[in-house]
Amino acid sequence: MRRKHVIRKRVAGSPDRPRLTVFRSLQNIYAQIIDDQRGETLCEASTRNKELQGAVKYGGNVAAAKVVGKTLAERALAKKIVAVCFDRNGYRYHGRIKALADAAREAGLKF
Repeated sequence: MRRKHVIRKRVAGSPDRPRLTVFRSLQNIYAQIIDDQRGETLCEASTRNKELQGAVKYGGNVAAAKVVGKTLAERALAKKIVAVCFDRNGYRYHGRIKALADAAREAGLKF
């Protein structure tokens, strides 16, 4: 919790550059892009979405995180969101978090 609060002090989403936040559980991974000034979620993707449940067999692995990152970037680019700031939510930058970030970058998001 302390790590999360330190990160959230520094990382804030704005209309020009919203915040991409990640949450991972043991069986799923969730990502959303948030404009903190207005307090609204602009787009989201997770392994629990109906569209992605067919594409991923199990939501708690690196392959699922890559699919979620790519899907989130496509949805963001459709809403003309190009640049975001990455909020890893206190998680270490490796494994599923790194895979999601790399997939989002490859699909066109800048951070």
